[in-house]
Amino acid sequence: MREIPTWADPATHIARHRPDTALFYFAPAVLQATARRFLAGFPGLVTYAVKANAGEEVLANLVAAGIGTFDVASPQEMRAVRAICADAVLHYNNPVRSPDEVAFACEMGVASCSVDDRRELEKLAPLPRDVEVAVRLALPVTGAAYDFGAKFGAPPAAAVALLREVAEMGFRPVLTFHPGTQCADPAAWGTYIRTAAQVAHEAGVRIGRLNVGGGFASHRDGAAPDLEAIFDHIGQVARQEFGPDAPGLLCEPGRAMAAEAFTLATRVKALRGGNAVLLNDGVYGGLFEARDIGTARRITAIAPDGTPRNGAPVARTVFGPTCDSLDRLPEAIDLPSDLAEGDYLLFAGMGAYSLSLATRFNGYGPGETVTVDGLG
Repeated sequence: MREIPTWADPATHIARHRPDTALFYFAPAVLQATARRFLAGFPGLVTYAVKANAGEEVLANLVAAGIGTFDVASPQEMRAVRAICADAVLHYNNPVRSPDEVAFACEMGVASCSVDDRRELEKLAPLPRDVEVAVRLALPVTGAAYDFGAKFGAPPAAAVALLREVAEMGFRPVLTFHPGTQCADPAAWGTYIRTAAQVAHEAGVRIGRLNVGGGFASHRDGAAPDLEAIFDHIGQVARQEFGPDAPGLLCEPGRAMAAEAFTLATRVKALRGGNAVLLNDGVYGGLFEARDIGTARRITAIAPDGTPRNGAPVARTVFGPTCDSLDRLPEAIDLPSDLAEGDYLLFAGMGAYSLSLATRFNGYGPGETVTVDGLG
């Protein structure tokens, strides 16, 4: 990669350049520290879900921190990972694929795939039989910001039959699940692990590994998640349910790995009567997720010279820069009463999905990514 200049923190860069385009600030040290936390605490293999942020700088820093296995959902994500790490292990865990995508997966030498449907298993016939095939389980488990089971996953009875077929085809049988995005409750993993043990027992199949998915709560607002408590609960329940013959565990964090390493900086374009604020980025850009899972509320306001705004909080309606009236945050957010036109709002914990989902509607959207030593 090309040499990238590094700034001390977002406020230092803003005071020098006064950017008029929304920017992301990236702290490699934060990303690598998060990766090391997962590697040290999770009782099994740690992989990274590339969909959260496929940036070259993200993948390279994860490799530098010791991540060597990546959860990929498409041929393009496979290419992105291999461009950074030629010998990376690829887990192709998007449960629905075209035959052409399966053929490409064969070329790329994927090590693992997931399925939740018999037809999708049939499509995997061209893969070598030393590939892991993970049957994806879905349960009505609460505790996440939203449930992934509405789209992917087989209920327990169907998972039993599918797991048997995986074994009969000669693949290495595995079970997988995903508790849902931003799941702060360790009990959700426990429920899934207990059901996975029952599915394996009823199928009469010894699974080589159990993929406990992602969903590890990120820090959008409130207290930071207790990752170690989740890790400990996963390991404890797996030992209880599977006994001495317990399969190896693996996880695939995306949001929880990348989120804290980026801050989104937006500029106040205008203040309007009725406590309305218009920013240079909104729900068509780096704040895309706000309409579906709520606004990130860890927000710092600073003046153009980098000094903080500390006025009493005032509930404000926040609009983005486009011509669409839908371009607004779904609920009012508290911002300082001394906020002024030309100030900056820094949204913390924005490294996951913001860059992946941002559009260029009306010619707006985040500009360059600026590397910093820390995020303040």
